[in-house]
Amino acid sequence: MGSATKQANFLLPEELIEELKRAVPKREQSKIVAEALKKELKRIKLKGVLQSSFGVWKEKEHPELKEGTKPFIRRLRRSTRLSRP
Repeated sequence: MGSATKQANFLLPEELIEELKRAVPKREQSKIVAEALKKELKRIKLKGVLQSSFGVWKEKEHPELKEGTKPFIRRLRRSTRLSRP
C-alpha cells in the first residue's frame, strides 16, 4: 500500500476467512482486506455526508430553477453570448 502498516486483531466470520484463504494467495490477503475496508469506510463517510446534507437545498431559495436546469442553462448561455464583443 505504500504506507506504514500495523497489525490489528479482530474477529471475522469463519466462512469469510475460509473463502479469503481459498480465493486469495496468502501474501495478498492483508492487502485485499485493507482495500475492502478502505472502500467500506469511504462508503460510510459518503453516506454520512449525504444524510447530513439532506434538505439543505430549498426550492424557494432558487426560483430560477423552477422550470428545471435545462432552460436555466440555456438562458445563461444566451446571456453570455450576447455580452461578448
